[in-house]
Amino acid sequence: MLGNLFGHFLDKPLSSVAKNIPFSPNAITVTGFMVTIMASVVLAHNLFWGGILIILGALCDMLDGLVARTNNKSSQFGAFLDSVLDRYSDSFLFLGLAWYFLKADSITGVCLSLMTMVGALLISYTRARAEGLGKTCNIGLMERPERIVLMAFGALTGWILPVMWAMLVLTHVTVFQRIYHVWKIMK
Repeated sequence: MLGNLFGHFLDKPLSSVAKNIPFSPNAITVTGFMVTIMASVVLAHNLFWGGILIILGALCDMLDGLVARTNNKSSQFGAFLDSVLDRYSDSFLFLGLAWYFLKADSITGVCLSLMTMVGALLISYTRARAEGLGKTCNIGLMERPERIVLMAFGALTGWILPVMWAMLVLTHVTVFQRIYHVWKIMK
């Protein structure tokens, strides 16, 4: 949803900066992944600093595509690598939150984190499977940008439990939106 609304709106204003970045898009992707792994570990111990690292990882995730597009370095492998590392990143962040909730003796929070992780992975799978069948499927309320924004918001504000409830519901609603969308266009 946010991706569809704001997609590449920063491309033009940041293109001059992107042209001067000496790193390959894949190196930026891997760096963002490493930052996100750090975020998942830090989340378990300190929500606020984990939230800051989530934002830094997300900035790398935005920057890799911008550098690729601006410098004509887009590649199918780069897109593939980015997608795979995004799934790992999401999973690590949810596991970090589950660890945080486990330390806080919140079984509810642990369950919310794990069930939301399942929904997040299914959102990606439904899109990939639909595209494998030749159909587009980039719809839904809770795509990756929304999840990252909400996770960072919850971590920075300390409202992580209500955020996890919202994400649980919205991730699974998104899965069913995609199932319905593919069913409708394949009828």
